[in-house]
Amino acid sequence: MKKLLIFLWIVTVSGNVVAQQNKMVEASMNKVKLKFMLDQEGRACYAVSFSGKAVVEKSLLGIDLLNDPAFDQQLEIIKTETTQVNELWHPVWGEVSSIRNKYEQLVVQLRQKNSPNRLMNIIFRVFEDGLAFRYEFPKQPGLKYFIVSNERTEFHLTGNHKAFWIPADYDTNEYKYTTSKLSEVDSWKVTKAATDIAVRVAPDQQGVQTPMMMKSVDGLYINIHEAALQDYSAMQLHVDKNTYNLTVRLVPDAVGNMAYLYAPCKTPWRTILVSDHAADLLASKTILNLNEPSVIENTSWIKPMKFVGVWWEMQTGKSTWSYANRSDTLNAQGQLIPNGTHGANTANVKRYIDFAATHGVQGVLVEGWNVGWEDWFGNWKEKVFDFVKAYPDYDVNEITAYAASKGVKMIMHNETSGAATDYERQLDTAYRFMNKFGFPAVKTGYVGKIIPRGEHHDGQWMINHYIRVLEKAAEHQVMVDVHEAVRPTGLHRTYPNFIASEAGRGNEYNAFSDGNPPEHETILPFTRLMGGPMDYTPGIFKIKGYSDVKGRQVHTTLAKQLALYVTMYSPVQMVADQVENYETHMDAYQFIKDVPVDWDDTKILEAEPGDFVTIARKEKGKGNWFLGAITDENARKTTVELNFLDRNRKYVATIYADAEQADWQENPEAYAIYQYIVTSATKLRLNLAKGGGAAVSIMPFVSGSQKVKKYK
Repeated sequence: MKKLLIFLWIVTVSGNVVAQQNKMVEASMNKVKLKFMLDQEGRACYAVSFSGKAVVEKSLLGIDLLNDPAFDQQLEIIKTETTQVNELWHPVWGEVSSIRNKYEQLVVQLRQKNSPNRLMNIIFRVFEDGLAFRYEFPKQPGLKYFIVSNERTEFHLTGNHKAFWIPADYDTNEYKYTTSKLSEVDSWKVTKAATDIAVRVAPDQQGVQTPMMMKSVDGLYINIHEAALQDYSAMQLHVDKNTYNLTVRLVPDAVGNMAYLYAPCKTPWRTILVSDHAADLLASKTILNLNEPSVIENTSWIKPMKFVGVWWEMQTGKSTWSYANRSDTLNAQGQLIPNGTHGANTANVKRYIDFAATHGVQGVLVEGWNVGWEDWFGNWKEKVFDFVKAYPDYDVNEITAYAASKGVKMIMHNETSGAATDYERQLDTAYRFMNKFGFPAVKTGYVGKIIPRGEHHDGQWMINHYIRVLEKAAEHQVMVDVHEAVRPTGLHRTYPNFIASEAGRGNEYNAFSDGNPPEHETILPFTRLMGGPMDYTPGIFKIKGYSDVKGRQVHTTLAKQLALYVTMYSPVQMVADQVENYETHMDAYQFIKDVPVDWDDTKILEAEPGDFVTIARKEKGKGNWFLGAITDENARKTTVELNFLDRNRKYVATIYADAEQADWQENPEAYAIYQYIVTSATKLRLNLAKGGGAAVSIMPFVSGSQKVKKYK
């Protein structure tokens, strides 16, 4: 991570402490302005504005400690320090090849007026698109080991904003998004209705999860989240429906505490992104910038990829994860009696390997390969899976040799059933197994209630567990795609082997429940994806007819499934359907074959949360561009300017569009493919069906190789 350019200067203000107590301290960057002050009770307060408009009105800051005086009042300023930073760095993989990290930092050093006069710093960073702050506890005689019992951070909003939210659940982020005014937040109503989610713990009726997206009546787009979540519990928000004040709530542990810390230490960053253009928030790299540089020195083994998998057929009920119907169905020799529907068998997996080798897919994921699936969920048992022992019908040696002969990589699957303690005991064994058979990546899962019992998916113990897994994986040069975990906070900068996660309501909910509404994918970029890439599993071509349940279908058109490869960013993208469902649509499949997963540049062309998103991305190391446009339940016509293309150069644009009569409910698999010569002056007109989309590949024109008409 070489820093190409850094400007740094520091201004320190100190002196008479009493004279500073009523002083307002400011920091700003472009349109964003921060004000910090202490009120009459010695409480730390801050306010934020954008272009002169209030974003966050005067709000309190502070930390409560268990059985110790809180850092919430009777504070005094002992020094302030201002720093300006401007640097450029290059991610290992990502949406862009270089990232500008430019901010003004304000450090406010505080001291308790009463004995033992302990110290706490509040660090602010102001960016062009928002700001962040965190609490820091320096090394000091009066504070060593301590327990956080509450965090008093507030975000006092200016009005009854339109909000896109899910309940503040301790164990899942897999809800549909609700769009409502802040005054209408009722998480219990949503939680009660979400019967398709197995484990739900949402004790705060007015609690919402972050990232939380909002839009004010005067046109400001505001996103609140956190960055660099380590050794602390996840942040949620309590909504005061009368004052529109949001207060931080932390996820507790088994005995009700929020975090166990030892000074010196820092909390995660609390982030506020703001703009008067929605697209600016999707382009923001502030959350990523707030994370530390990579701790992995040699990253050459971290390679983005696409993969197929034995997965969707089990989600839709065609096959099963389990080898037998029950763990007690044994023959006379004490062996499991096969049910005949086990998906992870050698012959079936070879079909997926063949498809991957023939059609340009680098990897194959196999779920249900290892013993334990007969009795894996719902019993809160600790010893569930063996992470190195395969079922009798899955030959690991034969499969890996066959894949290697075809130039295909196998991807490991480690479901834990929430038994994190058991997984940690097997980590070394599991990752040595991956190295032995050449697995470059693992998909982990945490379906169910957590063990240690009483802990939650988003509590401090599990936050540290996820880090331990990433560190162990890095030791063995394995990439990690984690499911059912806490929502990401930009840690893939620090751990670039953290290649993706789920932590949201993915495409699989269309397989076994009432599905995801057409607006869902237009909200996710503004919420779940703000903290990091999502393994959403796009690419379903058989939109209807995969289920015996009447009316069950994917709630998009086929063309929208293609567009999701661009709009739903991930450096690992699943080619998620059963391979046979691609065989009848190989012309449409060509986009999946062509679209990369690593990028040099990204342009957010237009966006409105809950309505539409259009994004163009440039392939890493090549001159090819790919464009995705999606809409909600409403049909949409849009014109896209291709001014991001190189001037004086011709391109061939292949447009994968909704057919004229396409409709996500009535005619979802209807699509049309067109090719045209385009340039940077072209204005491309796209017609998106209800619940539809368009995917476009734009590749440099090679003279004499193609007969394509010019776009008009």
